Amino acid sequence: MNTRDTDNSFIREALPAFISEAQEQTEQLEQLLLQLEDTPDDRELLDALFRCAHTVKGSAGIFGLDAVVSFTHHVESLLDRLREGRVALTPALSTLLLRCNDEIRALIEAATSADTDTDSPAGEMPAERAALIASLQAAYGDDAPAAASAPAGLADATVPGASDAGQRRWLVAVRFGVDTFRNGMDPLAILNYVRTLGVISALGCDSAAVPVLDTIDPESCHLEFDFALETVASRDAIESAFSFVRDDCTLHIVEPAITPQAIGDLIDAMPDSPRLGDILVAAGAITHSQLQQALKRQAGEDALAPLGEILQATAGVSPALITAALKKQNRQREGGNAVPPDDQRFIRVQADRLDAVINLLGELVIAGAGAALLARQTRQGSLIEANEQIGQLIEEIRNGTLQLRMVPVGETFSRFRRVVRDTASELGKDVVLEIVGGETELDKSVVERIADPLMHLVRNALDHGLETPAQRVQSGKPAQGRLTLSACHESGSILIRIDDDGRGIQRDKVLERAWERGLVERGVVPSDPEIFQLIFEAGFSTAEKVTNLSGRGVGMDVVRRNIEALRGSVTVRSVEGQGSTIEIRLPLTLAIIDGFLVAVGASRFILPLDAVVEVIENRPTTGAVDARGRACVELRGQVLPVVSLRTLYGLDSAEPERCSVVVIQSGAHRYGVQVDQLLGQHQTVIKPLGKMFRSLRGMSGSSILGNGEVALIFDVHSLSQLAAEPVATAPRAISSSTEGHVS
Repeated sequence: MNTRDTDNSFIREALPAFISEAQEQTEQLEQLLLQLEDTPDDRELLDALFRCAHTVKGSAGIFGLDAVVSFTHHVESLLDRLREGRVALTPALSTLLLRCNDEIRALIEAATSADTDTDSPAGEMPAERAALIASLQAAYGDDAPAAASAPAGLADATVPGASDAGQRRWLVAVRFGVDTFRNGMDPLAILNYVRTLGVISALGCDSAAVPVLDTIDPESCHLEFDFALETVASRDAIESAFSFVRDDCTLHIVEPAITPQAIGDLIDAMPDSPRLGDILVAAGAITHSQLQQALKRQAGEDALAPLGEILQATAGVSPALITAALKKQNRQREGGNAVPPDDQRFIRVQADRLDAVINLLGELVIAGAGAALLARQTRQGSLIEANEQIGQLIEEIRNGTLQLRMVPVGETFSRFRRVVRDTASELGKDVVLEIVGGETELDKSVVERIADPLMHLVRNALDHGLETPAQRVQSGKPAQGRLTLSACHESGSILIRIDDDGRGIQRDKVLERAWERGLVERGVVPSDPEIFQLIFEAGFSTAEKVTNLSGRGVGMDVVRRNIEALRGSVTVRSVEGQGSTIEIRLPLTLAIIDGFLVAVGASRFILPLDAVVEVIENRPTTGAVDARGRACVELRGQVLPVVSLRTLYGLDSAEPERCSVVVIQSGAHRYGVQVDQLLGQHQTVIKPLGKMFRSLRGMSGSSILGNGEVALIFDVHSLSQLAAEPVATAPRAISSSTEGHVS
């Protein structure tokens, strides 16, 4: 394999990491731009914005994505003018930068194809991108600073007026880590990108660091380079060229023009380091090669000479810097050898690998339950105790592993800032988005699948719910509408609310349209909650005309179907003229939960443990029990509605002499579930329902018990709704045994 093939192989292996990081940077770019609209003079936000764009450009240059580098350079030039205060951020300029960020995102996505050249074979730039570049150039003017650190050839071509006046000569020393090759990176490709920043001279490689051929590992990297770089780029720009190998290399950048006093101040502010040479190298006073040469000299001809004196003679280090480094060492010795804790570190793991671990963990939970059951049957105390310890360890592993997939839901909410901004502008409305409870955590698999339904509900609220400024003023409201996305944990689930202070749902209009479409028999007037739920029927719409956003009756039924597929539910509340609230209730995870196992006859059921409030036994009912099995019991002076699972689902088993009532919390309401036996807490691995039971209401899934039996898992929210419905819509009966029907 030749060198070019090797380079291409490294690039292909490392490209997914670049794509992932670049997508995160573009997401952050968008959020920062939206925040800057409220505080356009915030220097910290402007600096963060510039760093994001610069990181994308620098990383793209390593992979030869010239289209990304070229376009992002223009964005970076405008951001640099914004940081300097030469250009003011206006709504129009913010819109331009958001469109440019969309273009960067599209270029990055195009890089996933085998051909990383995102322009046509003839080198023609798409008209839309060319128009954006023209708008950027008009915004930052012809005197955009070359300090934006564009590649040398690019800067000359795209930034008129750039010259060599700002060039500086940097000394760069880089020692690549032994695992650089294994991590898919090519040092030569990185150096080729550094060449685009300026002119490299006096390039040298430390051959002494390379082992003898008989012992060398061809997959290990032993490369160390020293070179001079003449460039107009800043130190940050040079460092960013090594961003993808920053954890796998030791990098030192020295500016010869820096004063000894400045280096001394830097040494004083540095973290403690045990060795004099390391302090001087980290401060940029000397390169790694200069240190190695001094150490070799100390080990040979100048064995008795202090290292500081050797560095003064060989590297020209001033005595003041040596003194500053020695003082740093003395302060460390006086303060002890305590090492400050490391910052939080992160590691990227492919989602499918994590899913595979969680699936295996589910099987481990089931196997552990079976082993515990067998241990109890043997009645051997030592075996039972050993299994209990294993069970505790499995539970700890379960909790820790599931926590790996939990992410703040606010990351998804933040994406809607752009949606609200653009959609409101398109509709001629003034809307502010508020996010509450963004730190609430939810399983990543649920977050990914809820994004599209939330998107539709937000756009629907903007189109149907919120009025134009003139309409709001006429109604006595503030001209600016308010849309709130909130999330919180409640009874073992997550509750997401979309609130708006708009016109609300026109109840009579919805009812009339339902009569027209035959969804409700004409003349029949359901309750308000039932009327509001009609908006989720397929093809239902009250829009007077079809627009780009609504009017076709497509979407709300898909929203409900997608939410129910996640074992969730969606409800609507509205007051005409005041606004609407849509509530989405979702399980925290789709994998494993803590359950409370109960029995009715020979059937086994599981209630989510977080929803269980308490248990009461053998409490007589007040009043008659209806055909649905519903009655009431007295609990501490209050009436508690109770439903019998035996009657509700038509289970074929005899009534026991004693029964228990499990008190369940569902939202703000409580109700009781009457069961025959309480079998205690149970780690529940959630399995999808088989085809036979998919139409069974009130159930969210199934689980396999330790003895191989199947238990159905209740959805406490839909169960409460089911128990409250008229008797005419009673569910189908199920048999007393449910084994063998889990898909």
